[in-house]
Amino acid sequence: MIEKLINADSGNFFLLAGPCVIEGEAMAMDIAETVLKSTERLGIPYVFKGSYRKANRSRLDSFTGIGDEAALKILRKVGETFHVPVVTDIHTPDEAAMAAEFVDVLQIPAFLCRQTDLLVAAARTGRMVNIKKGQFLSPEAMEHAVNKVRDAGNNDVAITERGTTFGYQDLIVDVRGIPVMRRFAPVIMDVTHSLQQPNQASGVTGGRPELIETIARAAIAVGADGIFIETHRTPATAKSDGANMLRLDLLDGLLERLTALRHAVNQIDTVNSGQ
Repeated sequence: MIEKLINADSGNFFLLAGPCVIEGEAMAMDIAETVLKSTERLGIPYVFKGSYRKANRSRLDSFTGIGDEAALKILRKVGETFHVPVVTDIHTPDEAAMAAEFVDVLQIPAFLCRQTDLLVAAARTGRMVNIKKGQFLSPEAMEHAVNKVRDAGNNDVAITERGTTFGYQDLIVDVRGIPVMRRFAPVIMDVTHSLQQPNQASGVTGGRPELIETIARAAIAVGADGIFIETHRTPATAKSDGANMLRLDLLDGLLERLTALRHAVNQIDTVNSGQ
């Protein structure tokens, strides 16, 4: 699947976008339909994103999901209704086969990117595997995670950059890591999670959504293959990661500007290659 995403006829980046977590069917279908209208207009290959369960939460009383089976069925319905691939996170090896029955891409959370059993289980499903780079790892270290998937017999793999720990309560994006990791696999920039401000005293993660376009532009400029954005109609009422999500009505304009930038970068690359 990754080859199809990066070889789009439009020459554009591909997009993983959707809510942080599935809160219900109506919201998932609404977001998918809205995003798809923009991506079809702009020639952006689209993968709907939604977590069926949030395993990594700051507090015990934080929302984790509506139930695994219910959320996974919604993800499958989104894919079948809009004819788009769907991605979700998995957290243990046992979840890999279960989730693979409902979705097209299995995502490995950043904190779990070194878990060999999880990577191998995901690889063996035959689904595309998207590995998020740990906030604690160098870009070079991600080669080993990619090789675990490939050595397990699956070449359909990508890496997602989502920021590096900077002090106790912030993240920073080092765009130098994108071309480094592209030596190992296609690279996706997780724009919204990289703007989190974790470990707040309140137990609720903060964020800097006003910098979403800044990070996205930088990633496109240095050659990211894909962009990952979490979006919601009303981020303030979202049940997870509302502090760093993009408001849904702002997505179309952002994608239009990023598409223009991508085409400019493609033109520069063509000139530099002497074609």
